[in-house]
Amino acid sequence: MSQTATADDPVAAASREFERAMARNIKGLGYFASSAPVLGATPKDVLIRRGTMQLYHYRATSDEVYRTPLLLVMATTNRGYIFDMVPGQSLVEFLLNAGYDVFMLDWDVPRTDERRLGMADYVLDFLPAAVARVLEETGEDDLTVVGYCFGGVLSLLYTALHADGPARNLVCFTTPVDFHAMEMFQAWADRRFFDVDRLVDAFGQCPADMLYSAFDMLRPGARLAGNIRLYDNLWNDEYVKGYRMFDRWAADMLPLAGEYFREMTKQLMWDNRLMTGTMEVAGRPVDLGAITLPFLHVVAEHDHIVPQAVSAPLIGKIGSADKEEIVLKGGHVSLVAGANAQKRLWPRLDQWLQGRSL
Repeated sequence: MSQTATADDPVAAASREFERAMARNIKGLGYFASSAPVLGATPKDVLIRRGTMQLYHYRATSDEVYRTPLLLVMATTNRGYIFDMVPGQSLVEFLLNAGYDVFMLDWDVPRTDERRLGMADYVLDFLPAAVARVLEETGEDDLTVVGYCFGGVLSLLYTALHADGPARNLVCFTTPVDFHAMEMFQAWADRRFFDVDRLVDAFGQCPADMLYSAFDMLRPGARLAGNIRLYDNLWNDEYVKGYRMFDRWAADMLPLAGEYFREMTKQLMWDNRLMTGTMEVAGRPVDLGAITLPFLHVVAEHDHIVPQAVSAPLIGKIGSADKEEIVLKGGHVSLVAGANAQKRLWPRLDQWLQGRSL
């Protein structure tokens, strides 16, 4: 009888598991002793740093640059390096290599004197200032705006209130419009029990810890399951690398300026004004039908934060003749970053942008 172990050999299987257990133990010590990975390292210049607002311009890596610059607009609850994790796993790097001139509107912790920032500050000040600086830097007359999650909401509001430009194209990833369909958030923000005025008046903001807990509770067992999978895969360097990247980003949440959070709660969560068409910013009515530029909305099939029911009405509210919605496999985060995004979203985004960026 051959002494060579086969795949079904229990001795070989036990040996493999023993080796993995030893690797888990050894690498586990390294995991807890090592520093967090460096994320968002693609070379860039800071064009604006004003309180919570940060505008970056990424340095070109290709001589072939599309004429139309591209502005990424991050959600205000998280850091923008989800677009720029590490070399080889960076949407920013991918877009640069494809020939796009890439900028990003990112956010920092609101200063104490920014507690009274409201929706109008983001939509009628921060975004227009970023757009103007992008056009000044490039010498172009228009640009493409790409918003992620609530960054997509801000991009919608901005574009609707600036229907004559200078935005040439609008792309939104996982962008909510029917906030009443966010069932878990609706339960937590129920106006009968949640006193948003008391929270904002007491803290001047919505604390990051509160937001982190709210997102974490959408999948109560996910963190425990994730830790179990991490332990089981400590021997796998690539798995551990990915886990650390996404875990760090998810935990790096930002507080929200008080008045801004109060308006979000009352106008969107409670009154659902974006859905009903009664949204106003600084007294100016927002009509999503006024958006007539080329529009792309990307939906994640397994999004637990912005489920399809929350974002599905958006495409019908946009007034563009050139509009498209695509539904891709993935979750809220894996849609834009990681192996799933590299395979699905990034090539589709490039394909859609190419003919609209010349």
